[in-house]
Amino acid sequence: MNKQKGRMGFIIACLSPAVILFTIFMVIPTINVFRMSLYKWGGFSNNKTFVGLSNFKILFKDDNFYRSFQNTILLIVIVTIVTLALALIFAGIITRIKVKGQDFFRVIFYIPNILSIVVIAAIFSAIYDPTNGMLNSILGIFREKDADILLWLGDQKIVIFSIAIALIWQAIGYYMVMYMASMASIPESLYESAGLEGAGEVQQFFSITLPLIWTNIRTTLTFFIISTINLSFLLVSTLTNGGPDGATEVFLSYMYRQAYTNSSYGYGMAIGVVVFLFSFALAATVNFVTKREPIEF
Repeated sequence: MNKQKGRMGFIIACLSPAVILFTIFMVIPTINVFRMSLYKWGGFSNNKTFVGLSNFKILFKDDNFYRSFQNTILLIVIVTIVTLALALIFAGIITRIKVKGQDFFRVIFYIPNILSIVVIAAIFSAIYDPTNGMLNSILGIFREKDADILLWLGDQKIVIFSIAIALIWQAIGYYMVMYMASMASIPESLYESAGLEGAGEVQQFFSITLPLIWTNIRTTLTFFIISTINLSFLLVSTLTNGGPDGATEVFLSYMYRQAYTNSSYGYGMAIGVVVFLFSFALAATVNFVTKREPIEF
């Protein structure tokens, strides 16, 4: 009995710091966001007025909010599909074809992930520069001299895709390395048996590789969707600041602008509540849709 109590005490002592920190920095701030969404408050005074659900009524009539919602969904769909697809393809090529210098490619592809968002924004600002940028210089070779210059960060029709490209470039290496680690654990005998049965590399990829690393793909898919919401805010803030004319405004950038720029803290927290519920619902939906029985080998 004493031994069991001692073990329980040790477990509680180990878990207590993590639980306390999680409560202080996650649970309490989240509850405070929900609480402040019910108030009208500028954020810089002691005058708080309880308005109930009025902030949410205003929110669901706000065209700018719906625009930021649309931009966020567009980024989630484009960035998630393209990033994970390319990461899987690159990981499959490097792992299965036995490319020389695998460690070199791991490092090269992983470098963008360790760069700060500010550095990434500076890199793509130079690439997208309308006069001296690398992208327009390359396209100029194939275009007529009097053709209009493409404003990658100034044209409302294409600027959101410019943001998506930067997010994809930043994330591919990280997920490629994760998938390479999963693929390396698959027994080579499975591929040899499939080869003897006449299955090609592509068929082996879809019949063997994908099913056996599906648990990893499912986990990274949920993680990446949530991280895209966060990273899109950081990149938009440093690269376009939501412009031009709100064309790159996303969930969190609009929330920040309302709470800390327009002195509508309560309204900003209402947006935060919607973002929280949307993220939770989206993660739960993805987990449900991608759920399947794990395949063991």
